[in-house]
Amino acid sequence: MAETSIMIADNGPYIVKGSVEMRDADGNAYTVHETFALCRCGGSTNKPYCDGTHSKIGFEGAERAVAESKPA
Repeated sequence: MAETSIMIADNGPYIVKGSVEMRDADGNAYTVHETFALCRCGGSTNKPYCDGTHSKIGFEGAERAVAESKPA
C-alpha cells in the first residue's frame, strides 16, 4: 500500500501526497492527483483546492502541533 501524507505548509495549504479518495458532502468524488494542495485560508476561488490566494491576503496559519493538555 502506498504511503499517504499531509503536510501543512507555512501560512499556506495542506499538501496531500499519496493515494487518497476525496468526496464532497453529497458523496460525489473529486478528481485528485498523486499530489495536490487543499485550501486552508478560505479564500480560494477553486475550493477545496488551493489557488495561491493565501499569499495575496496575508494568511497566517497556526501550522505547529501543540502538546496535548493534561486533564485538570
